[in-house]
Amino acid sequence: MSRDAPIHIWPGSYYLTSDKRWQNGTLSLSRTAVLFVSNQTKETLASFRLSRITEIKMESSSFIFSTLTVLEEGNVKHWFGSLKPNRVVVYNVMEHFWRERLLSPTDSEAKGGAPGSERSKGRELINLVAGAQRRLEDTGRVLSHQGEQFDSMMQDLEKMDSDLGVADKLLSELESPTWWPFSKLPWKIQQEAKAEDAARAAAAASRASARSKVIISIPAVVSKDGDGDLQPGCLLVLPSSLEVRDAACRLLRGFERGDVDEIRVHSPYEITVGRRFIGRPDVRCRLLSAKMPEALAVLELQYKKKVEFAAEYAAFRATPASSPCDAQAAIVHDGLLHGCQETEVPMEVPAGELSQLQVQVLQPAVSQTEAQELKQMLVQLKSLALEAETELERQDEALNVLTNSADQASMTIGKHTCRMKRLL
Repeated sequence: MSRDAPIHIWPGSYYLTSDKRWQNGTLSLSRTAVLFVSNQTKETLASFRLSRITEIKMESSSFIFSTLTVLEEGNVKHWFGSLKPNRVVVYNVMEHFWRERLLSPTDSEAKGGAPGSERSKGRELINLVAGAQRRLEDTGRVLSHQGEQFDSMMQDLEKMDSDLGVADKLLSELESPTWWPFSKLPWKIQQEAKAEDAARAAAAASRASARSKVIISIPAVVSKDGDGDLQPGCLLVLPSSLEVRDAACRLLRGFERGDVDEIRVHSPYEITVGRRFIGRPDVRCRLLSAKMPEALAVLELQYKKKVEFAAEYAAFRATPASSPCDAQAAIVHDGLLHGCQETEVPMEVPAGELSQLQVQVLQPAVSQTEAQELKQMLVQLKSLALEAETELERQDEALNVLTNSADQASMTIGKHTCRMKRLL
């Protein structure tokens, strides 16, 4: 039924109601349909669209335990058993894509090209967004260079502060009484401890502020160890990190931006995020989501050199990555076009009698392909804007630290000068 490449395949068995027996085969899930093929005859035993599913349940049968049942429109029930690795994994993945299919809009989406005038309008919007994206990327590069300069100044000030600390230690030893056995006076130790605590609190508040900004959040089926059982959860993409959470919003895995070593893309709907270690096992997290194409647009922008496409991804390049409801939307669109072709439209319309509603009907909307491209570009713009905002806030904090450090250094140098004059 579906020519789409399968998102996932599980070995299992299917119950033939007519023969009252179980048949071994493979259960495959694509973005629009479910398919079960026999291993012996290579015959398709079951094939139905996700849009026709009314219920997915985990049940027990008198013939075999731990089965998965799918109820199709028309009260047709399909029984699947002996699923590997287990039926819970299959249920979580299938139920996720089916639910996302139900939640996706289908009445206003349409595939295919629009007429030349509307396509040019859509292309003009895309060109405008692309121009804004290029300007924002140029601004980001300038901000990055400016941030590097601030970092260099911070390092120089830290070196100066270290030298002033050495000078303070030497002066304290010269000023302390001969009978005092320690290198520092007790009240100075307390002052330094308070200053260090305040600096740590400010750094923690800065990290918490950066983490509170979410670029995109998508529901997903996740596995925190890469090969374990898949469970419902979500993926959060932040300007400085990636977070994988479970259905109760508890953190399963957190990856700082600099700690991510690879993002392996198996399909438009499945990725693996990995971090390598020396001397201990690597950390990997596997995610499947019907909305993964939206997150991939941001991940490719943030982690350009770390995104790797697996060999099996080539099977999906023939069909564009989109939501699971695109195929059904295409059918609706074809039906609307067929209905429009059969409707008789007068060749001549008197001037002034063309209503606004008729004008809107005669002018089709922007094509779904252009709308999807615009959506991905806007998500990338949002990612760039949030990254620029985060960098500006970091630089603003760096400027405040530089100002305070410079003032503190000037005051410390003045104090050291007075202390040295008194010693002389």
